[in-house]
Amino acid sequence: MRSLLTIAHLTLSEARRRRIVSAAALCAMAFLIVFGTALFFAHAEMVRNPRTSFVERQIVLTLLTLAGLYAANFLSVLFAVLLPVDALSGEIDSGVMQTLASKPIRHADIVLGKWLGHLLIVATYLLLLTGGVLLSVWVIAHFAPINVDRALPLMLLEVTLLLTVSIAGGTRLSTVTNGVMALGFYGIAFIGGWVEQVGAFGGIESAKTIGIVASLISPPDAMWRLAAYHLQPPVVRDLGAAVFSVAAVPTPLMVWWAVGFTALTLILAVRSFARRPL
Repeated sequence: MRSLLTIAHLTLSEARRRRIVSAAALCAMAFLIVFGTALFFAHAEMVRNPRTSFVERQIVLTLLTLAGLYAANFLSVLFAVLLPVDALSGEIDSGVMQTLASKPIRHADIVLGKWLGHLLIVATYLLLLTGGVLLSVWVIAHFAPINVDRALPLMLLEVTLLLTVSIAGGTRLSTVTNGVMALGFYGIAFIGGWVEQVGAFGGIESAKTIGIVASLISPPDAMWRLAAYHLQPPVVRDLGAAVFSVAAVPTPLMVWWAVGFTALTLILAVRSFARRPL
């Protein structure tokens, strides 16, 4: 356990010096500034317009909040994929991993320490981004979405799954190949989610089936869709084909599948790295 925590601590220390963390922080700041500015003017215009009812204002604020959280989720997804993409493969190529592996440290502790360190960074990034969105909405419009306590764990599970896939790929693939593979994995989830949504809206069973199969192969996007569903009050859900409406709601079994998928991928990553000659 001490070796695992030491690797996690070293991972955190190293991440502070990496440009990708600085770039992600700048993107987050720019996004929050743009979102806050847009929200301020949109809310001010609704307040000035006497024809905008309270219910209409709540619907618009809900949709704007969902848009902000969607962007925050997407930025966190990219960060979760790209941050650890060279955590193992890059250090193997540079010779750092050979030096580390020659010490009395289990290979499993190296993988789990890297995973834990990167997970703490990505989770902090997600919480700061979503917290910034929610704080902006509250300060500007005195509005708070429902079921945040149910949505945030699902978003955290999504980025955890993608980070784990990126770590696992690094045990066998080169940095570039691993990055392409991890982004492609999320792409399957993204496209599958939209195909399932279109199938649900249009009553096309074949499209729904294809989307469900894609979500089973790559479940991250299903976690976001379930989170978005929890964040919507019934009046927004009843809008049907409105932006961010969820026609095909993932079941709790999909959440358990995502948890199991993450755990299985992490186990495979540990086994794969242990068998790799360094």
